[in-house]
Amino acid sequence: MPFEPASDILSDYTVLDLTRVRSGPTCVRQLADWGANVIKIENPDTAGSDMGGSRQGSDFQNLHRNKRSMILNLKDPDGVAILKKMAATADVVVENYRPDVKFRLGIDYETLRAINPRLVYASISGFGQDGPLAGRPGFDQIAQGMGGLMSITGAPGEGPMRVGIPIADLTAGGFAAQGILLALLGREKSGEGQWVQTSLLQAQIAMLDFQAARWLMDGDVPGQAGNDHPTSIPTGVFTTSDGYINIACAGQHIWLRLKEELADPRMDHEDYADQPSRSKNRVALNAIINENTVRESTDYWVARLAEIGVPCGEINNVQQVFESPQVQHLGMARDVDSQERGPARIVGQPIKMSRSKAEIRRPPPTKGQHTGEILAEFGYSDDDINGFAARGIT
Repeated sequence: MPFEPASDILSDYTVLDLTRVRSGPTCVRQLADWGANVIKIENPDTAGSDMGGSRQGSDFQNLHRNKRSMILNLKDPDGVAILKKMAATADVVVENYRPDVKFRLGIDYETLRAINPRLVYASISGFGQDGPLAGRPGFDQIAQGMGGLMSITGAPGEGPMRVGIPIADLTAGGFAAQGILLALLGREKSGEGQWVQTSLLQAQIAMLDFQAARWLMDGDVPGQAGNDHPTSIPTGVFTTSDGYINIACAGQHIWLRLKEELADPRMDHEDYADQPSRSKNRVALNAIINENTVRESTDYWVARLAEIGVPCGEINNVQQVFESPQVQHLGMARDVDSQERGPARIVGQPIKMSRSKAEIRRPPPTKGQHTGEILAEFGYSDDDINGFAARGIT
């Protein structure tokens, strides 16, 4: 079956996907969903854990849609020769090996650039392509810790806490996809590709955002604030008669709306008059608000506070997320006919565009499912293809 793009936007671009685990596949998934011809290159002996666990598992199914798969033994010189032939006409190569691996295989940026100067080559690593920690193996939770996130996550005094998703992996993949698109735009002007680099550590630090700026500009080392926002107060989790609710008072005008709605005279005290005062007296203020919110249900408060313009929301588990009418309206669960599992649902694209759509055109491929058709597209004959398979190259 020939390549069928999932969208029109990137359908002119061919991507050679050498990635494993999560950060790289996350990057390439974004390109595949928007129409790129993604060729997922797998080694003959690749373990399932290198590809997001079992191919039947929910993680693999969600990570690898809209891609085609071929087997190519890059430890064999003939396998490397095939990759180089493919790279000669491809637009993008994406890899997330440890930094030295691509050089040992002979498929590093400079080598492939000599074959195709228009090539955009993207590398994702744990800590960067060079520097004192470049050779250290990277893992999401390690980056969360080294990048400062665990020091500002969790309740004060309870020790460091990881975030409940692999946020360093996911954001590194997102930044890499952004870098690839920037390089492709740059190629339109210069006629040349370039080497795009990011790492879990860089992505994690970038995601600190205003917390990092507090240190860089003011010398303020942020700490843990639990469910309370570190600077916008009162913002946090409050108890209702049947559960919990998030309330966010970002700014004096929203604080005044909440104060008027709750009509608790204790909130008129000078201890809560402005943002610095509320920050200093956060614990006492939260207790007052909680005494009021616990009297009514979550639904009551969501409806009432939304009506007066105070940001708020229920706190859902994952099942409740996808049962939400708004989430269903946004189409964040997408149907796929999995080859391993039959009809299933995976996470949809968070980007919507007025003319172009990202579709789920292909379920995740079986290993090497498209080896023959891809090799034929790159000019190899049937005899070549059969010979590669017989010699264990594909």
